[in-house]
Amino acid sequence: MRSIGTDIVRIERVAALLDRYGDRFRQRVFTPGEIAYCQGKKQPAIHFAARFGAKEAMLKALGTGLSQGITWKDVEVCRQRGAAPYLRLHGRAAEIFQSRGFRQTLVSLSHEQEFALAFVVIS
Repeated sequence: MRSIGTDIVRIERVAALLDRYGDRFRQRVFTPGEIAYCQGKKQPAIHFAARFGAKEAMLKALGTGLSQGITWKDVEVCRQRGAAPYLRLHGRAAEIFQSRGFRQTLVSLSHEQEFALAFVVIS
């Protein structure tokens, strides 16, 4: 079985959330690793927006959204230097993923001017 999810995010929307709520928003939605990665970039909002989109896309592919006990931090976008990003699932998202027989996630992130895009395939 396979499933896909995609999401597009207006970077300015995420930048406004970061400006308005700061650490409260970051701590609620992103893991410490994601925060460190994004904060280390010249324009953090672009990278936060792409990761937010990836979380949304993964939850669409899983068919749950933010329900069934899943939280934002249950989906983590990871990246090693020089390598493509990948998803790591935690908590309830990992349980549902495994219970539905899924074994692999693929994620693609992109951004251009005012938008960040994420595409997820699970199989």
